[in-house]
Amino acid sequence: MKKIYIVLFSSLFIWSCNKFDDEINTNPNRPSEASGTQLIASAQLSLPGLSSSPKGAFMAQYLAETQYVGQSLYPQESSSFYGWYQAPLINLQTVIDSEELNGNDGPVANQKAVAKILKAYYFWNITDRWGDVPYFNALQGGDNYTPVYDSQEEIYNDLFAELKEAGSMIVSGSINNDIVYNGDMEKWSKFANTVRMLMALRLTEVDPEKGSAEFNEAVNDGVFESNSDNLVYRHLADADNQNYWFGQVVNQNREWWALSETLVEEMKPVDDPRLAVYGDPARSSGEYVGLEFGIEEVTGTETEEFSLLGSDIYAQDAPVYLVTYGQVLFAMAEAVERGWITGDAEEFYNMAVEASIEQWTGSTEGVEGFLTKPEIAFDAENAIESISNQRWVHLYMFGYEAWSEWRRTGYPNDLVEPNGMAVPTRLSYPDNEAFNNEENYYEAIERQFGGDDSIYGKVWWDE
Repeated sequence: MKKIYIVLFSSLFIWSCNKFDDEINTNPNRPSEASGTQLIASAQLSLPGLSSSPKGAFMAQYLAETQYVGQSLYPQESSSFYGWYQAPLINLQTVIDSEELNGNDGPVANQKAVAKILKAYYFWNITDRWGDVPYFNALQGGDNYTPVYDSQEEIYNDLFAELKEAGSMIVSGSINNDIVYNGDMEKWSKFANTVRMLMALRLTEVDPEKGSAEFNEAVNDGVFESNSDNLVYRHLADADNQNYWFGQVVNQNREWWALSETLVEEMKPVDDPRLAVYGDPARSSGEYVGLEFGIEEVTGTETEEFSLLGSDIYAQDAPVYLVTYGQVLFAMAEAVERGWITGDAEEFYNMAVEASIEQWTGSTEGVEGFLTKPEIAFDAENAIESISNQRWVHLYMFGYEAWSEWRRTGYPNDLVEPNGMAVPTRLSYPDNEAFNNEENYYEAIERQFGGDDSIYGKVWWDE
């Protein structure tokens, strides 16, 4: 992966004297503007931040706090979305709006298509976390500092359309500076269709007819076909581009997270081969031991007695899995059960588990036997539960995505309620929105949640 250093200025104020030529303020060794593909690469640098989050891990109850227990108790607190608008999204919008892209970096149509696809992917994550958000009138800079909040339903409808349009724009030829797919437009096309497919599945409870139609269109247009298609952010063994968890665990010596008891009890009894990747054995016993989620009575020995975050997960160059072939196969299995597509749900389920184990361990050895275990074998009488539970195991460390699937399906159904606090159903808006965008903020929370910006409000598709 290339290292890319980009400095973007939203404004540039120049005090000049008329005794000098304009060129006095020009550095001949630095390009005056970032190219379209450099802006795309800059936006891609934010991708791991969608997944690498203790708060996200707590929403799915993958990790428990070993000390300083607080965020896993689900406090009513605000969460900012400003960073997504101010960094990756504005860069991508600049590419989409530009009329001066350089074709030497690859076909202009492909640059704009990738920017559209990434923009849609970021907005999908944002709206699923907060609900209604600024969308249609956002990213206009000084032309509109107070954009209205658009309904999640309208955002979803437009994202479907944007992803389809982006796919239709793709032409022959690769693009430069692509640190995710190395300019491979076929993979970008599959990624766009896969996002459409997974978005469609979100509609199972709120609009199954539209969900089914969008799902089938996406599948017909071509989704991921193997783990080689996965959207993966690959970090480097370098401080300039290292895994978030490496910075926390190694650089800052924070052993603040252990595997949750819920996760270990799901995996250990069946000798799940992914467990050795997900966590390390407890140092005191050499066994895999989960920590009760949200427990406040910490004794100071939790780092010795429980399984901490796996060294494979916090390695400096550890990859971050964002959208995967395993998700596609779990979605196909569920779609069969819901009557959206034809096929064999058990076969898709088995393929999904195999793809997941291959993704996490690099091998499929022993998968056939693993799938025959009663706790793992597909349960046709409780198919959605079987699919959902194994999808939860597969989505490890992308807590926000697993949390969205839990909100939609209700599985796994054994997540705990620390101090009686249920798992939240959304993130609260940034607290300074009441000042920065007062009228639209209050209109949005009144329209959606009766005026209460609570973490227990329901987003549109969460019926």
